Amino acid sequence: MDFGSIDDIERQGFGGFVAVSTLRKSACRQIPEAPGIYLVIRLQPQPAIFLNHSTGGHFKRREPDVTIQELQQAWVTSAIVIYIGKATVLRNRLRSYIRFGYGEPAPHWGGRYIWQLTDAPDLLVCWKMLSDEKPADVEGQLIQEFKTRYGKRPFANLRD
Repeated sequence: MDFGSIDDIERQGFGGFVAVSTLRKSACRQIPEAPGIYLVIRLQPQPAIFLNHSTGGHFKRREPDVTIQELQQAWVTSAIVIYIGKATVLRNRLRSYIRFGYGEPAPHWGGRYIWQLTDAPDLLVCWKMLSDEKPADVEGQLIQEFKTRYGKRPFANLRD
């Protein structure tokens, strides 16, 4: 997949492309209750600007903040995909993820770097339902594809 092209992402079967702020207002009602994978996309051409403190909630009473230097080192400049995630139930997972980004506690904190971007509410989320494949397998394949192309994981993916 071309992680720098929204057209190719659509050709790969992803749909939605809804802003984080819209998902928050709708409580993710437009997202299917099905297993699948999802991508967080940043289309803005200007360089990323990072917050010193995350808007995200806490995980086991731990602060989600990392240093600006860590964020800069993780950034992949030529990719629009900044996070690849999996879900047993897309709507539930993304609802939890969005709520975490707006300061609520989370059951885990995958993808937390997203919430130190100044433009996090403008990011797009798209998803692909899976029926025959396991979400964890597809997520792993996409992360490996990304690493092959860019030499590192997507910005907010902290593990393979």
